[in-house]
Amino acid sequence: MAESNPVMHENISEPLTDFSLVLGGPLYQILRRSKLSDDGLHLLKRRLIVIPLLVWLPLLILSIFEGNFWGSEQVSFIHDIELHIRFLIAMPMLIGAELIVHQRMRKVLSNFLDRKLIPELDMHRFEAAITSAFKLRNSALSEVLMIVFVYAFGIMVVWKSYVGLNIDTWYASIVDGKRQLNLAGYWLVLIGVPFFQFLLIRWYFRLFIWVRFLWQVSRIKLDLIPTHPDRIGGLGFLTNIIYAFSMLAMAHGCIFAAFIANRIFYTGAKLLDFKYEILILLIYLFIILVLPLFVFSAQLAAAKREGLREYGELAQRYVRAFDKKWLRGGASENEEFLGNGDIQSLADLGNGFQVIGEMRFLPVNKQTLMQLASWTLLPIVPLMLTIMPFEELLRKLFSILA
Repeated sequence: MAESNPVMHENISEPLTDFSLVLGGPLYQILRRSKLSDDGLHLLKRRLIVIPLLVWLPLLILSIFEGNFWGSEQVSFIHDIELHIRFLIAMPMLIGAELIVHQRMRKVLSNFLDRKLIPELDMHRFEAAITSAFKLRNSALSEVLMIVFVYAFGIMVVWKSYVGLNIDTWYASIVDGKRQLNLAGYWLVLIGVPFFQFLLIRWYFRLFIWVRFLWQVSRIKLDLIPTHPDRIGGLGFLTNIIYAFSMLAMAHGCIFAAFIANRIFYTGAKLLDFKYEILILLIYLFIILVLPLFVFSAQLAAAKREGLREYGELAQRYVRAFDKKWLRGGASENEEFLGNGDIQSLADLGNGFQVIGEMRFLPVNKQTLMQLASWTLLPIVPLMLTIMPFEELLRKLFSILA
């Protein structure tokens, strides 16, 4: 089967039903050729060690060479908390998140098909959405544009104006109010930070592909079952997809915690100064990770209304027959009520009607949102030690969990 036409009606090959946001693009091919990955994103330990070290180790060497490893600067290399968290913790998380997302999302297409959610007449639209997602994921032009964006905006605007410290550091000195980079600084600005930002923006591009795919599928009239026990018409597997992004959410928490830490320790800021930014981070992750699932809300609401109407009519016919038979003398004299299947059928019908009544319009629940917030805030929790003693922090945490 040719890769240019990856999906065929009722004959979708197993590799192509493995929906993956990460198995594609020039960087993925480079990792495969350099033996840092195989076709299934294994060899993770190699990537977790080699890639961060390729970025961070030259900075270590250059800072020692220039005498800034433990120098007299306000922020020496060894004391740059933000640098080490970004490159030695957050970057491995961004890399490791690829394997987690790949493994947890690879059967999403099979769930749509196995549960027969896609009507036969609309199968071609589903196949077109898959083909379009794979084509966009494998686009070389997209990654080239990401690199251009990183250098034109990520470095010249974001890092220069908001991330880089405006004090003497191991990578730059402030002269006449301007930042002058040294050798380590040039490696940081030209190699280290751009590569880190590229990995991050590449994730946003993958999320865009995911949102676009969900939107296209939501335009199909899905064959939802209102009585499905997941209370989401059979789409419960989509809720579990959010857990696949746990590592990505935690990486964002690490990035933000690193940003705050440097400003607490070296510019006199306080953790509470960033309370609104932390709230914005949580809202931002909710928008990019949870909100896309809301594209199915209209169909879920319609399925619930239709289910209540249809099962309401069925229940009306049944209870009328039940009432006539058992309360109005319709049953024969030889038919015993005790142990009769009619009462069990009435109970089953009531249970089915209750399931429809509990059907949710939104394919998420409170537990999912709480876990997403926990993953994000976990890296920020240690910074609370800057505003309260460790014992008090433990007491507050235990009181919350108790």
